[in-house]
Order: sequence, then structure tokens, then C-alpha cells
Amino acid sequence: MRVEIDMASGFCFGVTTAIRKAEEQLAESGHFYCLGDIVHNSRECERLNRMGLEMIDHATFRQLHGVKVLLRAHGEPPEIYHTAQQNGVTLVDATCPVVLRLQQRIKQVYQQPRQEGEPPPQIVIYGKPGHAEVLGLVGQTEGNAIVIAEEAEAAKLDFSRDIYLFSQTTKPLEGFRRIVDFITARIVSPARFYYFDTICRNVSGRLPGIQQFAATHDVVIFVCGLKSSNGRVLYEACRSVNARSFLVEAPDALRPEWLEGAESVGICGATSTPLWLMEQCAERVKEMRG
Repeated sequence: MRVEIDMASGFCFGVTTAIRKAEEQLAESGHFYCLGDIVHNSRECERLNRMGLEMIDHATFRQLHGVKVLLRAHGEPPEIYHTAQQNGVTLVDATCPVVLRLQQRIKQVYQQPRQEGEPPPQIVIYGKPGHAEVLGLVGQTEGNAIVIAEEAEAAKLDFSRDIYLFSQTTKPLEGFRRIVDFITARIVSPARFYYFDTICRNVSGRLPGIQQFAATHDVVIFVCGLKSSNGRVLYEACRSVNARSFLVEAPDALRPEWLEGAESVGICGATSTPLWLMEQCAERVKEMRG
């Protein structure tokens, strides 16, 4: 049986940078804080935790003084920077450049001049409610942005007012286009609709390649953390061309019956999946087939 790892899978630039910065700080001090999970992959988080990386929540962050804290690739709202300044916390900012530019664009639209008493612009974010990146984006609008996860939720918008649509960087391009069409068909003149394709091509650009990879194997093992948004998108892309696609978080989730009759198995993953974990899954597949 042939087992192949998709070498186009694995960490994106933003995640790679965040982990490199964490490892550099750990090499200096042996202990370092990170606000939230550094990556949506529990096994990689466990590896870094053993090295001394302590991942904390926002409540704990507000209690820290005079320490260094890493901001992961997902980005954070402005209040985090204010709290850090007040508490003498040094931020090691690993916000992905793509996310940072998106935050700045949303902030610019939100702060554009308006007449006294005029409501803030109707800013809409196509994204997963509660996702770390989305929370950072909503923070640029003082909490006023509207988050929608699917086309049907766009019906709650006020189509008689201007609408500015942005997207979480890891959402599927097809879903964004459907929402654009939905709003375009309903906007009421003289209101205007502005939309900005802010989807990261590091994710959407992987779709054709990963589908081609999945189609060339009898079985596909997609490795990613259960919290990974882009992982879900990429996994569904695999499953759309290969029904024998299975999502696992680690090698111990693999099942022998998945491999029955297979002559080739493809191992691939999300932008938050480390290569070493895909390699472990490949080795486990080989062991299971003897």
C-alpha cells in the first residue's frame, strides 16, 4: 500500500511565524505566555506547553503585570493593547499580516467621518461567531459589527442602509460569493453595498490542490484540530471528491476498517496542522496494514 503525505498541507505563514516567535522566547527564558491557544491543534499546543509555553485566557491576561505575552496569528481587539500598556505587559505580536490588514481596513471604515447623531456604518463580517479572529475584527468596531455565518443570516440586515461586507480570512470563497449575491439582490437604493474579498488565498488557494490530491488516493486521512475553521473547509473539499475521506486529530483516532481494500492512502491537513503530526499518522497507517 502506498502512503503519501501532501507536502502542500501544513502550517501557513502566519502560524509558522507565531510558533517561531514562541520557540525563540522559550529558548531565552524557558517560560512564556500566549494569549489563547497558539494554534487550533491540541497536539502542537501540548508540544509547546512541554517546552514552557503557558496558554492563558483573557481573564488571566488582565491580571498579569510586567511580563511578555505572545499574541497569536488570529489577532486581538484594541482593548488587549490598551490593557497591556496599562499593566506594563510587553506584547510579542504575531498577528498574521493578512489579519492585521483586515483589522485596519475595518477600523478605517468604522472611523470614517459622519455627521453628528448619524449611526455608525453597518459593517458585516462573514465569519464564525466567537472565533478568535472574528472577535478581533468585531473589536475594531467597538462591538458594533454584525457577524453572519451563513447566507440565511444576512436576511436580518437593514437593506435600506449602506452595508460594508468583510470576511474572516479562512472562510470559503464560495460562501462569501453567495452572501454577496444575496445582499446585492436586496439592497434598496439609495443605500449602497460595498464588499471586500478579504479571504486569505493561503487557505482558499489550497482547495484545488487538496481536491486533486484527494482524488488520486483510495483513502484520505485529513489531520487537523477540531477547533480549526479552515480545517473543516479543507476537509469538506476532500470529501466532495473522495467519499472515503476521514478527519482525525491524531494517530490514535485512526480505524483499520477505513483502510480495507485501499492501495493508496493520502495524508493531508489544515493550515494549523504540523508536518510531524501528519508523519505520525502516516506511520500509524503503515503499522495498521502490517
